[in-house]
Amino acid sequence: MPDSKFITVRKLLKERSDYLQLELLCGESGLDNKILKTRIQRPGLALSGFMDKLDPERVQVLGSTELDYLASLDKKRLKEILSAITNFSLCCILITKGLDPPPGLKELGKRNRVPILRSGLQSSILIRRLIDYLEESLAEEISVHGALLDLFGLGVLILGKSGIGKSECALELVDRGHQLVADDIVRISLWPPNTLIGSGYDLTRYHLEIRGLGIIDIKELFGVASIRDKIKIELAIELEEWKKLLEYNRTGLDEDAIEFLGVQIPMIRMPVAPGRNMAVIFEVAVRNYLLKQEGTHSAKELDKKLRLNK
Repeated sequence: MPDSKFITVRKLLKERSDYLQLELLCGESGLDNKILKTRIQRPGLALSGFMDKLDPERVQVLGSTELDYLASLDKKRLKEILSAITNFSLCCILITKGLDPPPGLKELGKRNRVPILRSGLQSSILIRRLIDYLEESLAEEISVHGALLDLFGLGVLILGKSGIGKSECALELVDRGHQLVADDIVRISLWPPNTLIGSGYDLTRYHLEIRGLGIIDIKELFGVASIRDKIKIELAIELEEWKKLLEYNRTGLDEDAIEFLGVQIPMIRMPVAPGRNMAVIFEVAVRNYLLKQEGTHSAKELDKKLRLNK
């Protein structure tokens, strides 16, 4: 993940206050602090004095275990520990279970520009939800021209040069009961360790551009069951013009792949020609892919039978 990828504490509060049950206790001046890591940290070692183990780029979570330990310290030692931690340029400190912060933490957070947040959630639930949000927000991503659909639960990325018919094919597939995720510009994010998640952008979400017809709203035309926000991309199909002199894959034994963000997924090169029902071919391609995932490879089985009969 590039170092430049970050979110601010302000954005975290704006986008996930309700979901994470967050409230800001103090430290408004530090709301533009950057969160750079997807993993959170429970600073048990740091509270014991091992400050070199503290990672200021991670959200620091204090649960009942950490707070009980701090409560066991005398006032002098407590002040030393809290002063050392808040002087560490932390992005923020998050207290779980709706518990009260230890004495002096709010004052130190305000003085050192460290936002002190509190959540009513249990530590385990809060951490799981927070990591999910950070992984999505901090994921490495690229944009590609194409269309993305959910076909039989499989994320299928349709590629091809402008005007080849990607949007028209997507429209026909939606009409046949499949779901549109994005058209024209697809955002691809890398979720650890090697999962590609595709989605659209807010401005053009659920819209298709059909030449001769213009821009249409799939959600309004076909209903909420015709769209979804994001999906794991598992297969790419590239549309290309039919060329008589080009030899196309006729057996299914040769398999291509395409790479995004260091992750390879299978790719099918699909020639477009008059009279070909592309939507049906797409459905068959996906069904065939799903069969392969279950261990049934029709082309290889036929090839094996032909070889045995020679």
